[in-house]
Amino acid sequence: MTLPHIRSLCLVLLLGIAPQVSHAQSVLSVADKIDIVFIALSAILVFFMQAGFALLESGMVRAKNTINVMMKNYVDLCVVMLVFWLFGYGLMWGDNPSGLYGTSKFLLNPDDPGELLFLTYQTMFAATAATIVSGALAERINFGSYILISVLMSAIIYPVFGSWAWAEGGWLKEAGFIDFAGATVVHSTGGWCAFAAAIILGPRLGRFANDGSKRPILGHNLTMVALAGFILWFGWYGFNLGSSGTVDESTPRVLFNTTMAGAAGGVAGVVTMWIGRQHILLTSTVVASIGGLVAVTAGAATMTPAFAAVTGAVGGVVSVVGINALDKMGVDDAVGAVPCHAFAGFWGTLAAGLFLEGNMFDPEIIIIQLAGAMSCMLWAFLGALMIFGLVNKIIALRVTSSTERRGLDFAEHYEIGYPEFQLAAVNPGKQGR
Repeated sequence: MTLPHIRSLCLVLLLGIAPQVSHAQSVLSVADKIDIVFIALSAILVFFMQAGFALLESGMVRAKNTINVMMKNYVDLCVVMLVFWLFGYGLMWGDNPSGLYGTSKFLLNPDDPGELLFLTYQTMFAATAATIVSGALAERINFGSYILISVLMSAIIYPVFGSWAWAEGGWLKEAGFIDFAGATVVHSTGGWCAFAAAIILGPRLGRFANDGSKRPILGHNLTMVALAGFILWFGWYGFNLGSSGTVDESTPRVLFNTTMAGAAGGVAGVVTMWIGRQHILLTSTVVASIGGLVAVTAGAATMTPAFAAVTGAVGGVVSVVGINALDKMGVDDAVGAVPCHAFAGFWGTLAAGLFLEGNMFDPEIIIIQLAGAMSCMLWAFLGALMIFGLVNKIIALRVTSSTERRGLDFAEHYEIGYPEFQLAAVNPGKQGR
């Protein structure tokens, strides 16, 4: 059965639509409608990743901060979607004569259903980039300040780099930069912003001893963390498959490469912990698997399955090693967001050039990939340091020490996640209401 016949059959099964026009016209019509369904489902899958991020971050923090983490993930999703539609999309995808930023398509209301679908899909990507920051800053950032930095990130930092790398006329795009689904544009951008914000905030109280040695702060629900890993992996298929914009011969390869990279990342993470004589942690294993998925996101459509697995495996190793490196630096990343997004994304971007099928290890391509990864690091990290640092001067990013000790759930939201077991955190007035 040929691809056009498969498309026709899928459309009939999904939508119950039987074309009533000529065969030549029906093939084209069916192809367009299949692509619309395909991208719409991919956008929905990327949206569902937000549930994965929320569960991962909530499970990795203490019970007294569960509601706060959930609120950050829920509200930043709502706010970022609006901000990106109003301003960010135009800055990223508008006409780009300078090669640096878009100048049109603000508050877009397109008549073209294809562009409306593309806007929806890209909005999900912007929300993902912003949410990456949340986990690294958990248990100590002021809720209102966090929403403000999410707005600034989705309005300025993310769309400007996205315009460089993906928009027609962008200087990296014109140079031949390869980033199929956003290992750098989405994940590294979010990861470098998280790194900058974690440095500005400082570690959680008690996270490091006076001599600099680490003191683990254990998450309250690792079952949620494992479930989050499955959800994020599931959503990643929408992230990578939908980036092609169509159903074609590359779709099975992207699907398989994504699967193998996630698996290789998880296995490599376990092996890395075993070789290093560390405890084989569930949390680090999930982070390593996510690191593998991040790494292959740049080259999922342009490398063979064997090299996709290698890319994912190295991404898993980078994530585990990166967690330990941050501890030694005294940087407190509550969920491992920086290693698996910034570090693994950097590696995956290089791997997309190293393992480009048909032209592997080409120095010119590798240099372009390195330039793209480095420019993202400099733009997102330094930009976030300046912007978030300015916000910190005007509106404190960090909660007070008493609020941090008590927990952000009740202090910031007047709610608690587990009332049956946390009555001591609630004052008598609240209990009596």
